[in-house]
Amino acid sequence: MSANSCVTSVRLDSLKQADKPQVHLLPCEIEHDGPAEVLTYFTSTTKERKHEMSVSFRGRGLKGQELNCPQGYTGLVLKETQKPASDQEDRTVKVSSLFHNFTYWNLETPPTSDDGVVMAMAWSQLAEAIHGQVD
Repeated sequence: MSANSCVTSVRLDSLKQADKPQVHLLPCEIEHDGPAEVLTYFTSTTKERKHEMSVSFRGRGLKGQELNCPQGYTGLVLKETQKPASDQEDRTVKVSSLFHNFTYWNLETPPTSDDGVVMAMAWSQLAEAIHGQVD
């Protein structure tokens, strides 16, 4: 490692205390960092039809799909325990939440197999096939 390299450490002992929330990936940026009352203000208006979910969020129509993490993988939400004084210092994060599936939302159109997030969920199988042992 060079002298300018910083390390980010994950405190794995925090896995025991991690909660298991419903996770939503929205097609927007929300300037909020912290818990939200998602069940109160979001999920209650979800309509499901033939594996398609729709919801209105702040007056905009969203279409969604439930996606699973690839087999053998777990999604983690990480939280920094102490902000470093400079960008040259190492960082430590803890696991605040873990999940095995999440709802992926698009603006106005349903998710398709061509969406980057949907394709990313299949990447581990493709990478394993490419890099696996050939008999």
